[in-house]
Amino acid sequence: MIQIYSLPLHWGNPLITVIAVPVAAILTFLLVLRFVRSKRALARLVPRGNYNQQLQGYSVIKRWTKLLLYVVAIWALVIALMRPQWHETTQAVRQEARDLLIALDVSRSMLATDMPPDRLAFAKQKIKDLLRVLDAERVGLILFSGTAFVQCPLTEDESACLMFLKQVDAETISSGTTSLEQAIQEALRVFKKMPERKSKLLLLITDGEDFSSSLLATKQEAAQMGLHIITMGVGTAEGAPIPLYDQKGKQTGHQLDDKGNVVITRMNPGILERVAQDTGGLFVQMTIGDEDIRKVVSFVRTFDKERLQDKQVKQFQEQYHYPLLVSLGALMLEWLL
Repeated sequence: MIQIYSLPLHWGNPLITVIAVPVAAILTFLLVLRFVRSKRALARLVPRGNYNQQLQGYSVIKRWTKLLLYVVAIWALVIALMRPQWHETTQAVRQEARDLLIALDVSRSMLATDMPPDRLAFAKQKIKDLLRVLDAERVGLILFSGTAFVQCPLTEDESACLMFLKQVDAETISSGTTSLEQAIQEALRVFKKMPERKSKLLLLITDGEDFSSSLLATKQEAAQMGLHIITMGVGTAEGAPIPLYDQKGKQTGHQLDDKGNVVITRMNPGILERVAQDTGGLFVQMTIGDEDIRKVVSFVRTFDKERLQDKQVKQFQEQYHYPLLVSLGALMLEWLL
């Protein structure tokens, strides 16, 4: 922020200087070069100091003035393109949004490669696609396996949510089992802090493996609280083995059962369909295309947005018209001369 005459001056488009300043400098150089060359050519034809006597209508002062006006017009236009702003004002912006918690399964089965490159990476990309499509929503991120925790609290800042999502990788994967009950309970704890909110949505992304001890009671509590659960199944019916990695990220084999056989993990749609049905939600099978995202977005938009606390936004008034008028005025004056 630059202070000029005690007024805070801001620039709405400062990056334009990367292009505009070099172009303006080149144009200025070419104008000066043309002026110097024409002056030298004239000096060879007419003795110095006799321009006004021997050339009708010629004026050294006029030529200097026209050059100066051109330069002023160019640089005033650069300033206008940078969009100078001053006179700060504060506006109350009305905010409306739905609350959507996204619970992402980070159990070891999410490393299976039946969804390329693996279930976890595939699910993360789907979440990114969903956030790009959803507008004016508050979104939070929960990670769960045998336990659950809030990775990103409810926020209107999409970039913040994406930043937390980016941190989820193979090292985040838990070696424990999967508990859908824990993910739902964590979502309930978040929404219990906001009892006034009517639209409560949970997007549960998992392959459907579950070792919950009291899922039925948790579903009933969710239904009573008005929590609608959208379940997204990631994986295939054929399934895939679960890879094992060492500390350096190199695959060392596959997970084996007690008999030494390779464990094949398969997507279990049955339990996910029941969770969605019992809570007034929706079950969606993840696909390679965008049909799954369209179904989720369409369902979310059936719920009304609720008003949030008004946000105070500081704005600076655009003042680019002043340097623009200077530029146009300089060009008009040059034309009249």
